[in-house]
Amino acid sequence: MQEIKKINLELLAPARDLEAGKLAVLAGADAVYIAAPHFGARQAAGNSLEDIKKLATFAHLFKVKVYLVLNTILFDEEIPQAQKIARGAYEAGVDAFIIQDLGLLKAGLPPLPIFASTQMDNRAPEHVEFLEKIGFDRAILARELSLDQIKKIRAAAPEIELETFVAGALCVSYSGHCYFSQAALNRSANRGACAQLCRQAFTLRDSQGQIIAHDKFLLSLKDFNLAAKLGDLVSAGVTSFKIEGRLKDNSYVANVVSHFNQELNKIIAQGENYQRASLGKTFPSFISDPARTFNRGFTEYFINGKIKGSIASLDSQKSLGKFVGKVKKSGRGWLVLDKAHQLKNGDGLCFIGKDGAMHGAYANAIKDDRILLHRHEEAPVGAEIYCNQDLAFEKAATAGVARKIGLKLEIIEKKGEVFVRATDEDDLKAEVSLGAGELAEKPEAAEIAAQEAFSKWGDTMFYGQEISLNWSAPKFFPRAALNEARRELGEKMLALREKSYVRQEKKFADNPAKYYLKSADYNFNVANELAREFWAEHGVEITEDSLELQMRRGKKPAGKVLMTTKHCLKREFGYCPKNEKSKSGLREPLSLEREGKRYPLRFDCRKCQMEVLDWE
Repeated sequence: MQEIKKINLELLAPARDLEAGKLAVLAGADAVYIAAPHFGARQAAGNSLEDIKKLATFAHLFKVKVYLVLNTILFDEEIPQAQKIARGAYEAGVDAFIIQDLGLLKAGLPPLPIFASTQMDNRAPEHVEFLEKIGFDRAILARELSLDQIKKIRAAAPEIELETFVAGALCVSYSGHCYFSQAALNRSANRGACAQLCRQAFTLRDSQGQIIAHDKFLLSLKDFNLAAKLGDLVSAGVTSFKIEGRLKDNSYVANVVSHFNQELNKIIAQGENYQRASLGKTFPSFISDPARTFNRGFTEYFINGKIKGSIASLDSQKSLGKFVGKVKKSGRGWLVLDKAHQLKNGDGLCFIGKDGAMHGAYANAIKDDRILLHRHEEAPVGAEIYCNQDLAFEKAATAGVARKIGLKLEIIEKKGEVFVRATDEDDLKAEVSLGAGELAEKPEAAEIAAQEAFSKWGDTMFYGQEISLNWSAPKFFPRAALNEARRELGEKMLALREKSYVRQEKKFADNPAKYYLKSADYNFNVANELAREFWAEHGVEITEDSLELQMRRGKKPAGKVLMTTKHCLKREFGYCPKNEKSKSGLREPLSLEREGKRYPLRFDCRKCQMEVLDWE
């Protein structure tokens, strides 16, 4: 019977730095993504090549891959530096490059797989088909896609790997098409310097100046959570599941990675067609819960094609945390909840006050059922209370992750000498001698001693899966000798693991396939001549430089579309014309107002899209 070739499923985790990357590996990630000192889409999350090498060395022990984020657009003079970083990262041991700027393909990169960043707006089947044809190994899909849309992409491009986000913050605009920060503050999201204006408060007005919403976080979305949809995504053709969070703290990384690791393992346990892309078993000493670390509330966004309820975090852009109960009684500086809780002194609490804004305070003391706050905040009766800083849980999460490689152990005899042989999950083998030993006066005790000695691997990266005793008769060995043999065996296995990793290398060979569009404007983010040449070779005329390059040359972005988003404020406030129960009487056009500036809104109801235009 022919053996079924299993498909690797990959949990991909963020690595803000070396420490976070190691935590992600220990929590169960199959791959991590990390930035070098420059040209990552989060300027605040850069790392030295030395730290990237340390992370790769550690990750590869478990066959966990490390991907370099090199996904900003580049000006002409920056391309040599980007190439230098890529060469350094290649030498440091990374496994693939995540890029946005296609000028890098013309310039040349070391021979590793190339992934198309989500900043390339990978949502049209024709676009992903093109990426497959020209040699990309993976497309990181737009967050806005539904399962049906992902299936259409898989049908159009059956060979390219598909990666999709499953957890973390949501950019309100299509990735790669947000120019708000660039236009307002000359800080480009496409160059890693996003000022996150979408997380600021705005006022929504109609054409008559009437206020629809005042000083609310109208563009700030809840956080993504597709834990319940992993099986559907696998069926749709996705094989890599990405957690957002290169600016999040270590407790978030440990908690969310651990949670999705367990969820992915449940899917694999249900059938024979899939397996994890890396090795090892995790041993968490805490119960993961994404609600207990940073989150703004959760949404599945458009994965089902349509959305139910609000997807925006209108009252605050900060972490909401975990719901713990409603206020039963309250006064200045104290409250009582309507249900039992496990809050502790020092935990951070938040709630919506009578003014409609988010308020917060620390639990200063808990006496009987009364929670005393560290300041004179008063929570309205009936208000929902959330714990958005759980210090004990955060400490438990960062200290509570462990991952080990399983060993099958066997005691054998060869020419009168007793050996212990270990075989790991990768079929690597090592053995050490125990010597001849003496026939045990107490055979059962000798067997128990051997089994106990080779099941205790302590803080090494190994654990004993099973041990078989295949000696002619039980032999007695001092406990110290058994422990020393285990230590020596562990060192041999570690040395084998350090040498065993084989990186998959691949030279990019550009295919002359033509793109499905003939011309493109600033939304193609062309900021250098090599990118322009690339598109010309594939049949696309670039009619307009990137907005960043235009503004660098002194041109104003007046009238430009700064955001294109599936999040629609007409729908959010009950005015969607596609909903039979929607309200009427909306006086368009609408606009957003902030700091004395008005940003007109334009709606394309056929596409279910909203556009934010440069201020008037």
